[in-house]
Amino acid sequence: MTDRDLAERLDALKLEHRGLDEAIASLASAGMPDQLRLARLKKRKLRLRDEVATIESRLIPNIIA
Repeated sequence: MTDRDLAERLDALKLEHRGLDEAIASLASAGMPDQLRLARLKKRKLRLRDEVATIESRLIPNIIA
């Protein structure tokens, strides 16, 4: 995968992550939120965060100063 491909994937993941933030907030503010759905959304959000971190670490070289 090229750096450009990784950057595009990173943008898509960040967009999905923000969308999950909104969905979680909306669901959580409901009177009786679906706890199973809420847990699944949060778990997906965590997986996305991990994938974002992995891609960012590949795109940003380690510079030891």
